[in-house]
Amino acid sequence: MTKEEKSIKEMWKNYLIFAGEDLKSVDKICDSWYFGDNKDMADNLAKLVKQGIKKATTGLLYFYESEKYPLPKLGELNIVTDYNGVAQCVVKTTKVNIKPFKDVTEDFARTEGEGDKSLEYWRKAHIDFFSRELKEVGKEFNEDMLVVLEEFEVVYKDE
Repeated sequence: MTKEEKSIKEMWKNYLIFAGEDLKSVDKICDSWYFGDNKDMADNLAKLVKQGIKKATTGLLYFYESEKYPLPKLGELNIVTDYNGVAQCVVKTTKVNIKPFKDVTEDFARTEGEGDKSLEYWRKAHIDFFSRELKEVGKEFNEDMLVVLEEFEVVYKDE
């Protein structure tokens, strides 16, 4: 077992103990992932989540569909990792919406907690990121594309 896998299993076990769950009969399934497409971005965003500043994330619906990845669900638990896959915290999905990129609001941008928390910053950062992702599959970004807006709360982190 790698150091990363061990940290995820340990984080999940610690969360279950913290939540008062029976370790032998728990049927919850927890996924783990990191934000973004590079080390600086992933590590910085994980830190913002742990600090309670970043409380949301956005993904292109196109990738959920093309990769047959299930949409986030209310109450779902996930482990946020750093870029290297080391567990940082457990988050619980509290809200999910799908809408065109162009219709994302200033309130959501602030909830996502990145940069100066403005809609202008959010739009530029996400256009840049989505354009890089789409270029890899020969597609171009446009503001009519549907995005998945997921809000979450930190329910456990090691101190």
